[in-house]
Amino acid sequence: MHAVNKVRVGEIRSIFHYTGFICVLLGLLMLVPIVVALIYGENRYILPFIYSAIISIVIGFILYRLFKKDADLSLKSSMVFSTGIWLVACALSALPFYFSGDLTYLDGYFEAMSGYTTTGFSMYTNLDAAAYTMDFWRGFMQWMGGIGIIVLALSILSSPAVNIMRMYSAEGRDERILPSIRHTARIILYIYVLYTVIGIILFNLAGMPLFDSVFYTFSALSTGGFAMQNASIAFYHNFSIEIVAIIVMIIGATNFALHYTVLKGKWKEYFKDIETKVAWPLLIVGTLLVAIFLYNTPYYGHDFLLSLRYSVFQVVSALTTTGLQTSSGAEINNHYAGMGIFILTLLMIIGAGSCSTGGGIKWIRIGIMVKSIWWEIKSFLLPKSAKIHRKIHHVKDITVDSDILRLTGLFVFTYLFVYIVSVIIILFYYQNVSQVLFEVASAVGNVGLGSGLMTADSPVIAKLVFIADFWVGRLEIWPIMLFLAVIIRNTVRK
Repeated sequence: MHAVNKVRVGEIRSIFHYTGFICVLLGLLMLVPIVVALIYGENRYILPFIYSAIISIVIGFILYRLFKKDADLSLKSSMVFSTGIWLVACALSALPFYFSGDLTYLDGYFEAMSGYTTTGFSMYTNLDAAAYTMDFWRGFMQWMGGIGIIVLALSILSSPAVNIMRMYSAEGRDERILPSIRHTARIILYIYVLYTVIGIILFNLAGMPLFDSVFYTFSALSTGGFAMQNASIAFYHNFSIEIVAIIVMIIGATNFALHYTVLKGKWKEYFKDIETKVAWPLLIVGTLLVAIFLYNTPYYGHDFLLSLRYSVFQVVSALTTTGLQTSSGAEINNHYAGMGIFILTLLMIIGAGSCSTGGGIKWIRIGIMVKSIWWEIKSFLLPKSAKIHRKIHHVKDITVDSDILRLTGLFVFTYLFVYIVSVIIILFYYQNVSQVLFEVASAVGNVGLGSGLMTADSPVIAKLVFIADFWVGRLEIWPIMLFLAVIIRNTVRK
């Protein structure tokens, strides 16, 4: 156990060194909302961001200068770094909410963790009254969280290749677009920026004001789900805007390596990929089931096209783990009660594509599990001497060996274990079982679809459980398990 948890002193210094770099970077990015404050005359928000930026830069500079890169990071220490940096980033990013007086520090931390993990739950009691400056910061956090704090840093960080490779892997990414991880990070950033520009243009053409177009592109592309209004996308009552949002959400939930392949002209790869073969049947079947269910209720006047319109948006939002809504929390809790909530909950647990901005178990793992069932059936039917080709196509042909199957099964089991434990804790405070199952699935899956359960008035323990769920869901469990093991082991030893 000691060997598993031990992190060398030199690696610890390197961890603090890189933490300092990201704190400085974050502090500089905190200056961007000041431009928004000046444009919209919201001068009271200038000083909170200046103070927050100064604190972040000073802390970062001290760590960066005080601790040197004494050793290359192992994958283990990279996981510890990647896990801790999300906690640090959220602690600093909560400061503008606190200094401005908009939220308490705990609620600000909740908002920051929800933003960076692209979840979308909000502690603002009235989003309609939120300032442009704070809306921009909320959306910008989701945009940064969608690409990943570490990937954003790796695109400009000067560091040995081995450290970059391990930090990239530790943030839950295991696919390379190019042989160099630094170049891969930059390609992901370029693609992300390209889609951001396209999203802003499309939303604006569909009838959104420019600022709203920027915000909702940040929110939809990052599969984050923060909204500027209490009614979310339903505020606009615009079918064209809903179509654009659906397109951008699907783009954000799709693997970046697959995007790169398609952009290079190999568009057939999209239809061959196992994640495509998982996602679209789920989307189509889920939409039809929810639409039929809504059609048979009195809430939408037994109008199938209207039921289909609400269904497709919420199903896409759930499956891509975005969380934008055309049905309010109260409507989801009432109109979707039964089959509707069940389907949306299931889709949120399944989640989005790997190496995307989305959360959940991920389409590739679902595909591997379904394929493994078929392979097992074939092994019973065919002679023992028959060789079963266990392969999937995910950007390239991949042989699925026993290690991949074991890790996939362990991940799914651990994910569901975290989900069940969270549900049990929340049920001590809320007794509506279906609502709790729905919102905890939304939290662990980094979705943010809300039914009105989690608010600023929720118990502190419930907020802390959701914060932990956001964190666990974004980092895909294993880095956090190792992080906690290291902390507990070191604490026990002392």
